[in-house]
Amino acid sequence: MRVMGIDPGSNCTGFGIVEEQAGRLVNIHYGSIQSRSGQPFAERLKAIYSGLTQAIRDYSPDAVAVEDMFFATNVKSALKLGQTRGVTLLAAVNENKPLAEYSPLEVKQSVVGYGRADKIQVQDMVTVLLGLKEKPRPFDAADALAVAICHLHTAKSRNRLRQKA
Repeated sequence: MRVMGIDPGSNCTGFGIVEEQAGRLVNIHYGSIQSRSGQPFAERLKAIYSGLTQAIRDYSPDAVAVEDMFFATNVKSALKLGQTRGVTLLAAVNENKPLAEYSPLEVKQSVVGYGRADKIQVQDMVTVLLGLKEKPRPFDAADALAVAICHLHTAKSRNRLRQKA
């Protein structure tokens, strides 16, 4: 199964494609869609949508997993993140990909084993799990790879439970 993980952000949206091959996790590709702070917000959203749509078409994931919103104290930031997530979800749905959403706590718990892990711990564990020679950068790309890994772990567990039922 090939999964695209996405870590939405209005300044930097990370994405990563991970596949399970012969029982091990393999990195297919990762990257980020960066925007300029002076760029109109609608243009940022368009760039995120276009970039993710192109990545979905280029790498043909079987599913897309997106990191859900965290608690935000700044209302304006929360609204922008919500709009960014909306564009992210739309890209997956318009490309007819099954969609899953995971909280940051679920992702960290699945990948690191500790729900309050910091970005460096997530980046380090993703590097180990995927056997990468260097740490994925930026952090948003590492987080996106973690979301994809979380989905692969979760899907595998769900399949085992279905088989036992």
